[in-house]
Amino acid sequence: MEFRERKRWLFFGLPFTFTVYTVKEDMITVNTGFLNKEENDCYMYKVQDVTLKTSLIERMFGLGTIVCHTGDVTSPILLIQHIKNAKAMKQFILEQSEEDRRRRRTLNTLDIGAVEVDDIE
Repeated sequence: MEFRERKRWLFFGLPFTFTVYTVKEDMITVNTGFLNKEENDCYMYKVQDVTLKTSLIERMFGLGTIVCHTGDVTSPILLIQHIKNAKAMKQFILEQSEEDRRRRRTLNTLDIGAVEVDDIE
């Protein structure tokens, strides 16, 4: 399954921007720019948490913004802004990221700021 959405203007939800989001089963790709194009990829297994934000204007035009918190170096917070079908895409990203982590057998660790035993002395 693949989602392909274009960033839209907030006013009337018209797709007149040069940003295209492609969400596949293993990767999220963000293509931006018209003259100077930039392509940013993030592997799905690096996505740690996903948030869906919808402002009043976005709800009026059926849009939403997805915030992906990732372990990626180039984009630790990946924004997928002003898109249609945001709720379905968010659910897809959550399920696929969990499936990719299981398939790759990756371990997610957090630094909780614990003091090492050697530092106590």
